[in-house]
Amino acid sequence: MNIAFIEAKLQEIYSELEKEVMVVLMNESFDKKETNLRMQPLKSTKKILENALDSIKMVEKLAKEDLAK
Repeated sequence: MNIAFIEAKLQEIYSELEKEVMVVLMNESFDKKETNLRMQPLKSTKKILENALDSIKMVEKLAKEDLAK
């Protein structure tokens, strides 16, 4: 499994998420509540992706350990 490739692709996704966050934050027509409501899915998405990457790394580590035995 190519972890570096996966990390690079996730960085691209994070970059797009950051752009979306900036659009939400810069929109002055949103009040605080609406801003928070629009931010939550973006934060959740990033956290899910971070957890997925951590899981992939753990699986890779365990697979390498099993192969070394």
